[in-house]
Amino acid sequence: MKRATSRGPLVRGLPKQRTNGRSHYAAMPYSEVPAFLKELRSREGMAALALEFVILTAARTNEVLGARWDEIERVDGTWTVPASRTKSGRPHRVPLTDAAFSVLDRAKGQGEFIFSNKGRPLSNASMLKVLGRMGKGDVTTHGFRSAFRTWVSEETEFDRDTAEAALAHVVSDKTEAAYQRGTLFGKRRELMKAWADYCGVA
Repeated sequence: MKRATSRGPLVRGLPKQRTNGRSHYAAMPYSEVPAFLKELRSREGMAALALEFVILTAARTNEVLGARWDEIERVDGTWTVPASRTKSGRPHRVPLTDAAFSVLDRAKGQGEFIFSNKGRPLSNASMLKVLGRMGKGDVTTHGFRSAFRTWVSEETEFDRDTAEAALAHVVSDKTEAAYQRGTLFGKRRELMKAWADYCGVA
């Protein structure tokens, strides 16, 4: 595996726009993520913790905002997002790193939702406000998935299938999908550990 460094090409996302029916979200260059996370961890509040969890798991915003304690399995080190909250309509099993568990330990949530305010899940606006207060108002929460995906391509030797599975992307090609039925979970666990190491919060 290539050594992950912050010297790779800076790939900046574009402002959110519509192109051929697909959305593009403003993304932070992956080389800036480690420093951003260091600053983020110095901030208090449930929204900051939720944002950190989004980054470390490369999960979708709604998946994290709706995360419940009973979806976490500490023995196996996993978080299972139910089908009702995934874009694919299928359960998505996420390998959790020590850094991700650190976020959960600091959340110390009470009630069913992990990231909550008075028992109710946070809104996406709460994380956007954190970005704004940190001078990153031009970056979207969803854009961190793009930063993660670019980092995988530019700085590691993990294959495309593993990266796409980590993002819970559905294989669009029917022939390819027929042969790719596994979840590549073992490889994904290694990938997320490498991401946490790169981010400097392992």
